[in-house]
Amino acid sequence: MSSHEQSYRAGEAKGHAQEKTGRAMDAVKDKAEAARDKASEAADATKERGRETKEQTGSYAQAAKDKAASAAEATKEKASQMAESGRETAAAGKEKTGGFLQKTGEQVKGMAQGAADAVKHTFGMAEEDDEDVVLKKRDDTNY
Repeated sequence: MSSHEQSYRAGEAKGHAQEKTGRAMDAVKDKAEAARDKASEAADATKERGRETKEQTGSYAQAAKDKAASAAEATKEKASQMAESGRETAAAGKEKTGGFLQKTGEQVKGMAQGAADAVKHTFGMAEEDDEDVVLKKRDDTNY
């Protein structure tokens, strides 16, 4: 396999990983926004019911409205926490993917250097130190 092909595959893997991470982050953001919208709708509906109740019952309605506002605030806070958790999870996944790609890149670079050393040795272009390294690598891989 040529080093160009290996570099291409490594780049392709990195691109796929970034795309997957991006989709995951978008999905988390969408879910968080949906949760926030739902909480807001629930809060609005609860406030509306509170207004109707206030018109009907006076002070009892005020207590219900306060309770509904508190519940809506708690729901919004929970949605915000969920969104933050999703962002942190996506960021952790992105960091993990970056580490994998760096390791893969280093492996590809090492393999390319080994291939270059082998070619130099084959054509007699290797320096004496390079020949020792190539021979040692061959011995290590030919168990």
